[in-house]
Amino acid sequence: MERNLRALPGLHQECLHSVSPPPRQTNPTKVSGSRKRDYIDISVLDVRHNILAILESWSRMVVERIGTTAPHRTVPHLARFLTLHLQWLIAQPSTVDFADEIESLVVELRRTIDPDPSVVRGVARKCVVEDCSGTISASPRSGGNTGSSSITCSSGHSWEVREWLSLRKLMERQRKGATA
Repeated sequence: MERNLRALPGLHQECLHSVSPPPRQTNPTKVSGSRKRDYIDISVLDVRHNILAILESWSRMVVERIGTTAPHRTVPHLARFLTLHLQWLIAQPSTVDFADEIESLVVELRRTIDPDPSVVRGVARKCVVEDCSGTISASPRSGGNTGSSSITCSSGHSWEVREWLSLRKLMERQRKGATA
């Protein structure tokens, strides 16, 4: 538990880099009327808030039961406070809950900082095959680390690498038809 409590402030700080990915290298010439499109990952902000809330809740319990002064409401201060009172926390009936919550916070932060590369992130789109109600998604091929991918439809249609350019054109045509 102590190791996890000591790791939380650094992990909490490090996950800030995941809130907004670095900008792509683009042409530095600014076109009149163009806007910078920032992207903020709200899930990272939720994780950070969740950590603060849980640490604050456990710290509040310690303050109420021991009668000590509450720490500042920051992850480093709360984690340090809980580490200082760890022996008292271990003697409490809720020690298993405390240990489980702290462990889950560390795991959640590590997943935020270094997500599993096998998790496909993308937008599912309606299949381009006429009268198909399936959705298209890209997924890693199972059964090997070849790095190759396929694009499949939930109804069973599939496109190999050599067909991706054609698929993209069909998807663009479908999108234009939907907005027209």
